[in-house]
Amino acid sequence: MNHIYECRILIIDDNQQLLDMLTSILQKEGYQFLRTASDCKSAREVFAAETPDLIILDVMLPDGDGFSLFQEFRVQADLPILFLSARDQDNDRLLGLGLGADDYLTKPFLPKELTLRLAAIIRRTYLSGPGARSGETILTLGDRSVHFDRGTVSSPQGESSLTAKELLILKKLYENRGRIVTFDALCDAVWGDGYYTYENTLMVHIRRLREKIEADPSHPRWLLTARGIGYRLEKGETE
Repeated sequence: MNHIYECRILIIDDNQQLLDMLTSILQKEGYQFLRTASDCKSAREVFAAETPDLIILDVMLPDGDGFSLFQEFRVQADLPILFLSARDQDNDRLLGLGLGADDYLTKPFLPKELTLRLAAIIRRTYLSGPGARSGETILTLGDRSVHFDRGTVSSPQGESSLTAKELLILKKLYENRGRIVTFDALCDAVWGDGYYTYENTLMVHIRRLREKIEADPSHPRWLLTARGIGYRLEKGETE
């Protein structure tokens, strides 16, 4: 993907009028590849036929709920997902973000806010960081090698995949390797503007990331904690 408008987007909502409106908004913005679904069943069919690059997902669907569908899709592919829901309670928003959603926007919404958030997600996921614009960048951390363009970590035990959020965290740390990156800066890199103070969720991703890049995750050598401030990635070697 060389431009945000090449992103293949699947919109899932049971309100046909809203589907038509969202399609019109995104088409006018310049997005070329849009698919829609009005329930879980049709969403699964579209997803199976053509895995999208990003999903806009309603929480309340006639044959299921968006939270469960989110988890189902994430098992199959680690792609960015934005919840778009009339459920505006903090618990719902925190549940969606806690599951690993990239954003949560409540209805009614401003069309410009939606397009700005979408563009930010696409840029963070597909068009920013090491390896996004030029040749492959490989970061060597002891017996581990991080392949940024493939989103994988190779080790003597084999190869493991990084989730989208793990990759975003690692890219941010890589861009500042050797220096402390604050909790707020990492949250902003992963969840965007306005999602500060999510240290607990960030800590979960850091723990899982260490399990992939550290030989001994309980005694990390590369991804270090700056207590009360943030995290630091030691420099390692870059090809």
